[in-house]
Order: sequence, then C-alpha cells, then structure tokens
Amino acid sequence: MSTPSSPEGVPGPAAGTVLSYSELVESSPDALLVVAEDGTIRMVNAAAERMFGYLRDELVGSDHRLLLAEGFQNGLQGLFFNLRRDAAHPQVHTPATLDDDAAAAGTDTAPVEAYGRRRDGTEFQAEVAGALLVTGAVTGAGSGYGTASMLAAIRDTSHRPATDDGLRAAMSLLSATLESTADGILVVSSAGEIAGVNNQFVSMWGIPRELLARRDDAAIMAFVLDQLQDPARFVEKVEALYADPGAESRDALHFRDGRTFERYSRPQKVADEVVGRVWSFRDVTAAKVAQDRISKAMADLAEQSAQLKALAFQDGLTGLSNRQLFSDRLAAALAEPSGTAVDVLLLDLDDFKEVNDILGHHAGDQMLIEVGRRLRTCVRPGDVVARLGGDEFVVLLIGSLDPDAVAARIVDSLRVPVWIDGTMLRPSLSLGLASISEDAVDASELLRRADVAMYAAKAAGKNRYLRFRPEMMEALVDRNNLEAGLRLAVDNGQIAVHYQPIVSTALGKVVKVEALARWIRDGALVPPKHFIPAAERSGLIVEIGTEVLLRGCTELKAWLQEDASRSLAVNVSGVQLQHGDFAELVLAVTESCGVDPRQLVLEVTESVFFDDDCHVIKQLVSLRTAGVRVALDDFGTGYSSLGRLQDLPVDTLKIDQSFVAMINTGTEQLPILSAMIDMAHGLGLTVTAEGVETAAQAGHLMDLNCDSLQGFLFARPQPETGLQPALDQAARAISTLRGDRVPGNR
Repeated sequence: MSTPSSPEGVPGPAAGTVLSYSELVESSPDALLVVAEDGTIRMVNAAAERMFGYLRDELVGSDHRLLLAEGFQNGLQGLFFNLRRDAAHPQVHTPATLDDDAAAAGTDTAPVEAYGRRRDGTEFQAEVAGALLVTGAVTGAGSGYGTASMLAAIRDTSHRPATDDGLRAAMSLLSATLESTADGILVVSSAGEIAGVNNQFVSMWGIPRELLARRDDAAIMAFVLDQLQDPARFVEKVEALYADPGAESRDALHFRDGRTFERYSRPQKVADEVVGRVWSFRDVTAAKVAQDRISKAMADLAEQSAQLKALAFQDGLTGLSNRQLFSDRLAAALAEPSGTAVDVLLLDLDDFKEVNDILGHHAGDQMLIEVGRRLRTCVRPGDVVARLGGDEFVVLLIGSLDPDAVAARIVDSLRVPVWIDGTMLRPSLSLGLASISEDAVDASELLRRADVAMYAAKAAGKNRYLRFRPEMMEALVDRNNLEAGLRLAVDNGQIAVHYQPIVSTALGKVVKVEALARWIRDGALVPPKHFIPAAERSGLIVEIGTEVLLRGCTELKAWLQEDASRSLAVNVSGVQLQHGDFAELVLAVTESCGVDPRQLVLEVTESVFFDDDCHVIKQLVSLRTAGVRVALDDFGTGYSSLGRLQDLPVDTLKIDQSFVAMINTGTEQLPILSAMIDMAHGLGLTVTAEGVETAAQAGHLMDLNCDSLQGFLFARPQPETGLQPALDQAARAISTLRGDRVPGNR
C-alpha cells in the first residue's frame, strides 16, 4: 500500500519521520487544508473529504471558498493576510471570528467560529484554526516574504450549542453587502487603523505588500493620496465620514494618470455596534470613458434635435408652439374618433401697436413673452398654445369639458398689470372661440370661425371673448361688402365732402369750417363711424383724405380769401401721417389751390403721438413751421394727459362731445371741463368744443371761456351748395347767444 505524500510546503523535522506525519494528517478527525496565497487548495486530508462530501481530486486545485458558507467565504484569505502581517509584527495580537469582515481584523491563530458548506449545500457550524507555512525566511519588517501557504484546521462543532443566530445573520448580511459592491476592499477600524484589505485593493492601488506588512497607515495613506488629482478632497471626505460613523457615501475618485475609481463606504457593524468602516473601490475608467463619449454624442444629438425642433415647431421669441405645430396638432385632433371635443381659441392683443410705439419694440417683445407665459398657466399641460405671428396667439383644446371657462380665464389673466422697464401696462385681448360641430369639421373652417368671433369681440368693445355664432359670419360678410363698396366709391369719385361751421365765442362769427368726408351709398348716407374705420383698415383713407383736402381747398378758396382770419379744418388719419411725403403733399395742395397754409388746420387724434420719435411728429412740426396749425381732436378719450400737451406740436384742443353731453341745464359743476380749458389756455392753446346741441351747453361753455363751438345748434354738415345757408344759420345762432348773455337780456 502506497503512502500519501506529505503536504506541500510542510517542513519535517527529519527525512526519517515523513511517514509518521503523513499518517498523522490522514488520521486527524479535523479537516486539514493547505491553502495557497491565491486561495487555491493545495492539499486536503481524508477528514476533509468526509466533512465536505467532495473527493480529494475535486478539492485540490479548487478555490477554498466553495467550502465556506455565505458571509464567511473571504475569511480564510483575510486570516492568511493577518498571519503574514503578524509574522512581521509578532507583538500585535487581536481576537477574531471568521466572517468576511471580522476575520480581516483577526490575527490570532486560536480557533475561530465559522460556517462550512457541504457539497449538497447544507451548512454546518465549525471552528477554524490556522498556521502559516513558509518555504523561506521572514527577515523582518520591511523585508519580502518567502513563498507562503496556510494550514487550516476545520472542526465540525454543530454538536455544540448553537451560536447566536442574530450575530451570524448580521455578519452574513455585512459580508453580502461587501461582496456585491466591492472590487477592492479596505477595512478600517474605528480607531483609524487598517484592519484588512483584499488582493484586488492592493492590485488596484499598486500598494507594495511590504508597505502593508509594516502596518504604517500614514505611509499607505500618503501612497494613496499621491495618486489622486484632488487629495485634499479625499481627506475631507474621509474626515467627514469618520465624524459621522453611521453615514454612507458614494463618489468618484479621479487619478492623475486618468483613471477613475468609484468609491463606496459604509459602516462596519457587529451586533449593531459600529466597529469600523468598509471602503470598496471599483475601477470604472473604461466605463466612464465610454459613458462620457456616449453622453457627449447623445448631448450633441439632443442639442441638434432640439435646435431643429425649435426651428421647425417653436416660436423663437416666446418659446410657444408655432403655426406649423398648431396646424399639425389641430389636424391630428380632428382625425380623432367622432365625439372628441376640439376647441380653437384665437386671440390678439388690443392696441398692441401702442405698446411698441410708446415704449419701443423691446418692450413689445417683453409683453408678448409675458402673455405667452400667462396663456400657458390658463390651460392644461397637454393643450397647445401657439403664437401665429405678431400679437396673434391661438390655443387648441382637445377633450375640454368647459372651453368657455378657459376662455374667460385667459381674458381675466391679462387684466393683471404688467411692469415693463418701470412702466405699468394693462394688457387686454379680444378672443374668439369656435368649437367643432357637424358643419365645421375641417381645420380651416374652425380657424376661420374663431377669427370671425375674435373680430366680433373687438367690435363689441375689446377685452373680452365671444363664442362664434352664425350671425357673426353675416356681419363679416357685411364688413367685406362695405370695404368692397368703399373701394368702388373711391375709384368712381363718389366720396362727397360736407362742411360744418365753427363759431368764435369772442368774435361772434364763423371763423372756421371743418371739411368732412361723406359716402352716400344707394341713396343713403353711410355713417362715418362705419366707413372711416373700414377705410383705415383697407388703406383707402389715404386716397379719401387727399380728396377731402383737395376738394376743401378748391371749394372754400373764395371764402377763405375774403378774410385772413378764416380757416379750413381737415381730419387727418394716423395712416396718412405714416406716409413719408405727407407734409410735402399738403403743402403742394395748398400751393396748387392758392390757399395760404396759415389758413389750414389739420385735426389729428391723440394716437398719432404715441411714437415720440417717429417721423409723424417731424412732419407735423414741418407743417407748423410752414404756418399750418394742428388741432388735437376728440381730446379726453385717448391716452394723453394735460401735462403732456406742452410737448406736443398742437395749437388747438377739441373737447370731445362726450364731455359736452354732460351739460344738461348749464348749472352743473363740471370741474373736468374747466380744468381742460384752463390748462389749455395756460399752455397757450385755443379750445374748441364739439357736439354742442343746446343753448344751455353753449352758454356753459362760453362761461368757461371756451374759444370756439361746433355742433348741430349752429349748423349741420352741408355740401358745398348748402354751405352759405349753413354759415348764415351759424352766425345768427352765435349772435343770439351773445345777445342773450348781455346783462339785462339774460
């Protein structure tokens, strides 16, 4: 019978005693294993075969960890490390158990508790003792080791009373956590001393084993810090964690050589008591480089995609959807199954041009941005809010239960003042609402109806919303017919000019005649309040205004030449003043007709002065330099203030008839009228009151020293053929008023 060879690396006292050691090993009731430094089993005895259920050939060459239960699989390797360290520092001894964490802290060769695992997967309680086997001398701290193995003796102690299961569970959980998160593991005691490392940690950081064996923690830390880009941050993190023993941490370490480690730290606990800290390190350099490349590529693609999307579907100023995206979403909504509610809310800002004119386009842009923001707050996240262009916006509601409530909320949201560049503005909008119905099933018709309703809201007084009704379409047709008829009338010379006298309260005679455009269509007079806005919308007001000026100068030339104090007043639209050659045109007409420019008065409304630096004011200044006077028409109904009058190129104020209508008996206290007249006189301006229809109104205004009066009390507007009777009637009326006001005749 052959004799088994002796364990590799086990030194015998003499050649003649080898057989007795072999027999001793084979007859031992404890499982004996010789484990190499890399964890490989080099030799086992028969008791090991019996205890674990493996054949000898299956065990030799295998990793020793297959014989240990979860939570104890790194224990022998940690014990091996500590045995080697103790060989260099024999004065240091600390007790240990063989769990993955605690064994790394243990150096005593006395038996320690562990759990083994048999081939069939069953586990059993055991105790392990170890001894270092070295085939060379250990020459002292700082010197290299010879080739080393460890002899481990394992004894089945399952017959003994069970150990505390809670403690084992805690150790197993801790070990499992370390196994799952760590590549390189470093265990440090609460006192800050390195209690153990695994081979991967040593390899990752390139720490010489003799440096570890010296147990010079300061030297190891210096070695580690020297490799990092930001060593101070590393130290700060460590200090912060040891100041809070229960804290966990995950961050990244960046090396000077370009590597990146992921660092994870958590407290090491035994029976709920923190005894140290476990650090795990994972080399993520390759993954980070790949991820950085992917992230950059994805970011570049995302940026390009976002830019393309913004260009294609986003309004550049407000960030809202644009017309294209709105059209696409509307088409998709209309393609939904029958019964899906689809509502379109079309809106634009009331008098938005005035914001641009008064404060400039930058302020106008800020207003549009704020309006867009408010619109978004009034709808659901899935609703579409788009800017179609200029100050026109549209909202698409899909499946809304109450679109009227949304429309009302939008109108209310814009009643809140907006502060732009230190100026408070009160925006308002006109909104039209149209909903899908049996006779409105395509996008263009739905949008057209919303547009019709929006213009109906403007006509109804602005700053409101209206839902589309069929009669609104009729009104639109009428408006279009009106503009078409007006175009035909202008082309065919069918615009007439009527004249209304204006009397001087001081002189008691007619001193001025206002030329008024009139349109007689199919034998009926079209009210100016109807066709003048149509003329301004269509641009026909330029041709109409020029015709009125030319006819007035021609037909009143003789009357004007009779008295140099007489004058002709002509209404001028802001649209006319926008033409750069307006001043030259006016002076050319007066010259061709032989009328002195000083006998011409141009009546303008306050809105033409909204743009302080536009050429409109320059043109008026140029005309005034030539002798033409300027009257501010409908004063009190616009946006100007009395204090601003001194900065405007005007000569006369015309008080709107709405203020004159407040006079009933002539005994009323109307401080606003007196304030207007007094302030105007204080600025060197004359005052004319429009719409005077009763003697009481005329008398009250004369008491307030109003310079001129105009209205039906004196004469109605008449064509040129009826002008002389109108002049005579006006003269008699003012003479009567002046006579009645002589003391004793009242």
